[in-house]
Amino acid sequence: MDGFFSTGLGTAVILLAQSLLVVGFVMISLLFLVYGDRKIWAAVQMRRGPNVVGAWGLLQTVADALKYVVKEIVVPAGVDRPVFFLAPLLSFVLAVLAWAVIPFSPGWVLADINVAILFVFAVSSLEVYGVIMGGWASNSKYAFLGSLRSAAQMISYEVSLGLIIVGIIISSGSMNLGAIVAAQDTGWGLFGWYWLPHLPMVVLFFVSALAETNRPPFDLPEAESELVAGFMVEYSSTPYLLFMAGEYIAIFLMCALMSLLFFGGWLSPVPGLPDGAFWMVAKMAFFFFLFAMVKAIVPRYRYDQLMRLGWKVFLPMSLGWVVIVAFLARFEVLGGAWARWTAGG
Repeated sequence: MDGFFSTGLGTAVILLAQSLLVVGFVMISLLFLVYGDRKIWAAVQMRRGPNVVGAWGLLQTVADALKYVVKEIVVPAGVDRPVFFLAPLLSFVLAVLAWAVIPFSPGWVLADINVAILFVFAVSSLEVYGVIMGGWASNSKYAFLGSLRSAAQMISYEVSLGLIIVGIIISSGSMNLGAIVAAQDTGWGLFGWYWLPHLPMVVLFFVSALAETNRPPFDLPEAESELVAGFMVEYSSTPYLLFMAGEYIAIFLMCALMSLLFFGGWLSPVPGLPDGAFWMVAKMAFFFFLFAMVKAIVPRYRYDQLMRLGWKVFLPMSLGWVVIVAFLARFEVLGGAWARWTAGG
């Protein structure tokens, strides 16, 4: 058996099994994320939320998914059919593809590459094409306006996200996500993680992640009051389900990036407790809880406010922070708190 796995076919089987394991984790998590999102929103509004299908309503998301799968796909007249169906598939596949470089524990990663951050940004930046293609192919002015909004919004906040991550790269000296987590392993528990030396940027990263994933209060591409649900308005059944699944997977990916870049990934918050994938998943769940709470309690921004915040506030602040971190790392201020690669952390 060992000889089989050392062959080309055996390696392919191992890679396929690992890929299916990652996809399975993401898709099963997706069911509970949607359920948790609806339950948290209901709790804030003092109502029950899903509570009928399955114990405590846990199977409500499964029932909704089955409903979308078995419904008839309605295709409006005049649409560009190949692009119309390719758009949701592209959004879903790209959202899943980014998980190939996300580590959950030492060695628990599908592709441990040295430029993991570049890979994540390359894949996530391509997701906007699915939105634009969906809006264009729908042959609807409202859908097209929603897709253009999304393109402008995602590009605007990707710039801030990239500059914030540049500060982390300067501090750790690596674009490998596992190396960034290792640089936060100082023996001080949660006080040794990057959230403390990079404290101003944690908030900016979180808000930029909300805008990047079209999440309330920045869900302008899907603003029902102006655009009758935006770029997805002409979609139904399985294509609509793929769009929504891709959106939630991208949100969960941002939760994973926050955990890895600022909060120690799989590292234990208390010195002495064992590290492991449990901490990684728990941190991701906590950040998704914050995403859900923001959706429930923060009113929607106007589009001009969204653009002003991204270009006139976040961009100058994140760019200035890169300069500050470079200075702090170069001169090893506070014993190299911003230069863990120099201190050997």
